[in-house]
Amino acid sequence: MFRRQVLALGSLLGAVTLGGWTLFKHKDKPALLLSARDDGDGKHYAVGYRLDGTRVFATRVGQRCHDIVNHPSQPVALFVARRPGTESYLIDLRDGTLLQTITSLPNRHFYGHAVIHRSGEWLYTTENDTSDPGRGLLGVYRFEGERLVHSGEIPTHGIGPHQVSWMPDGETLVVANGGIRTEAESRVEMNLDAMEPSLVLMQRDGTLLSKETLPQAMNSVRHLGIASDGTIVSGQQFMGDAHESSELVAIKRPGQPFKAFPVSEQQLQAMGHYTASVAVNSDLRLVALTAPRGNRFFIWDLDSGEVRLDAPLPDCAGVGAVADGFVVTSGQGRCRYYDCRQAQPVVKPLDLPAGLWDNHLHLA
Repeated sequence: MFRRQVLALGSLLGAVTLGGWTLFKHKDKPALLLSARDDGDGKHYAVGYRLDGTRVFATRVGQRCHDIVNHPSQPVALFVARRPGTESYLIDLRDGTLLQTITSLPNRHFYGHAVIHRSGEWLYTTENDTSDPGRGLLGVYRFEGERLVHSGEIPTHGIGPHQVSWMPDGETLVVANGGIRTEAESRVEMNLDAMEPSLVLMQRDGTLLSKETLPQAMNSVRHLGIASDGTIVSGQQFMGDAHESSELVAIKRPGQPFKAFPVSEQQLQAMGHYTASVAVNSDLRLVALTAPRGNRFFIWDLDSGEVRLDAPLPDCAGVGAVADGFVVTSGQGRCRYYDCRQAQPVVKPLDLPAGLWDNHLHLA
C-alpha cells in the first residue's frame, strides 16, 4: 500500500522544468521542497512547494520547526521542533494533513534534527536532557503505521547535539555535538567557558565508534553534509570574541582525521562566525554552505577545495542538493536555483514565496 502511495505522490508532483533545466533531488525523482516558514504575523507553518512555485500545502503548527526528514516509503515527513521546542509534527505530504503531534518526554526537548532508518521503522531525534542540562540524547521512536511511538533513548557521547545524519552504510550515525549546555525552555548558553563540541560516529545501539574535536573549544559543531563516499563536511558556529577567526567549515574524509576545510581567511570573515546549512552534491563533488549573518552563499569543490561560488545572498537559509546543483531559500529574499554543471554556477530565481523561510530545507 505504501509503495502505491509513493508512486501516486510522484505522479502528483511531476517533473519540474525551469528555463530548460529539470529540477530533481535525484535524476529520476521529482523534488518537493519542504521547510518551516513563518508568516508576517509570526505564525508558524510546515510547508511543501513544488519548485515551480506551486504550493502543495501550508499547515499551521504550534511551535517553530527547524529541519525535516521524510519517510523512505510512506508519504509522510516529520517537521522537527527548533531548540528548545517540545513539539514535532508528522505531516502527510500529499495534502499537508497533520497526522500526529509528537511531544517530547518530561525533562527533554528537541534540538531541531532527526533521521529515519532506511527500514522505515525507526526514527532518531537529537534531544537535550534538561535534568542534566546539555547531556546529549537521541530519542528513539518507532513507526506503528503512520504514527510514532517513543521507544527509548541513547546517548550521543557529547553535549548539546544538533544535527544527526546517516553514513552511506545506512547504519552508522553521525552526530554534531554542539558542546553548549542549555536549560529547559531556554536558548541561553550556560558553559561558554567550558564548551565541549565534537563530531561523533556511533552505531544505532549507541556504541561509540569515534569522537573527534576541532582545536578551538568555542567552535560549536552544528550542521552536516554527507557525501556518498563517506566524506563528512560540518558547519560551525563560533561563540568566541568577534575579532577572532575560527574554522567554520571542517571535513572528515574516509580514514582521515576531522580537520579544517581549506577556506580562505576572507571567506571566514564574511561568514560572521555563523553557518546555517550544509549540503553535498555527491554526483558533482560539490559542497554548499549558507552563512545568513554574513549574507553569503558558498560552493566549493569537495575534493580540491577550489571555490566555485562566493556570492551575496540576503539572509540565505536552507540549501539542498538537486541533480544539477543546489536549491537555496532565504529568510529575506528570493529562493534560488544554482545550476552547477559548468565551472561557473548559473543562478535562477525560483517562483517561490520570498522571505520568512527557516534555516533548513529538505527535498523529498
